Amino acid sequence: MTASLSWQKSTYSQEQGDCVELAVIGGAVLLRESDNPAVVLRTSRANLADFLQVIRQGPAKNSPPGR
Repeated sequence: MTASLSWQKSTYSQEQGDCVELAVIGGAVLLRESDNPAVVLRTSRANLADFLQVIRQGPAKNSPPGR
């Protein structure tokens, strides 16, 4: 399944470093790490957008360390 997909690397990845790769199939977004391409996560575009928005916001002000 994943061999015929067009995987795109993160623009933050370095040429020789491990990175996150994305592919789109239908309405789903697939994610994998380049160092373990057999493990693939599947999500929707909306869920990925929400996840990225939370990451960009940073940790909540009153959240305990490590959460």
